Amino acid sequence: MAVLSPDTLLRAYSIGLFPMAERRDDNTLYWIDPEKRGILPLDGFKFSKRLRRTIRRGHIEIRCDTCFEDVIRACAEPAPDRDETWINEEIVEIYSELHQMGRAHSVEAWCDGELVGGLYGVSLGGAYFGESMFSRIDDASKIALVHLVARLKKGGFKLLDIQFVTAHLAKFGAMEIHRGGYRQLLADALEHQATFHRDLSPDELEEFLQSTAQTS
Repeated sequence: MAVLSPDTLLRAYSIGLFPMAERRDDNTLYWIDPEKRGILPLDGFKFSKRLRRTIRRGHIEIRCDTCFEDVIRACAEPAPDRDETWINEEIVEIYSELHQMGRAHSVEAWCDGELVGGLYGVSLGGAYFGESMFSRIDDASKIALVHLVARLKKGGFKLLDIQFVTAHLAKFGAMEIHRGGYRQLLADALEHQATFHRDLSPDELEEFLQSTAQTS
């Protein structure tokens, strides 16, 4: 794949493609178009009572778009459950450009002034394409995900694309759909204009917590 431009990347997302590298130190990017695509239905989002209580404790502060590059670089780091990641330097650079254009956003979890978790993704029309997440303390990325969904629902988004379903995301209601069904959902979502809201008031957060399904 040639060096990407932001416009090329956005066009690729609009037809269901996304780029990945084989390894962090691999300079080659590949277009991915999986036969089965992971999505997280915004109206079917669910999470545990325990996580709900943790969020209400308020010891994790959520910020959006204050340190996007730090988030993506943290997502690129090896972790206990993964020796390698697919985020290479070109991905860091091109998504940082998208962020500067207002097309990519980070949700960041902070504790005692330290960045302890978060996620990032791309917004296009009424679709948000979740790319990666990380945690440095328990529940940090989970709390960021809850805040992401609350903001997407507030902003009128129709589709949360997570690329692949993991056991971790399945607990939140993630599911796989065939490529053809995904492309129809994507086309419908791109017909809408949505707004990524960086801010969420305590009342809005509580309303969202009360409106979502609980698991044990």
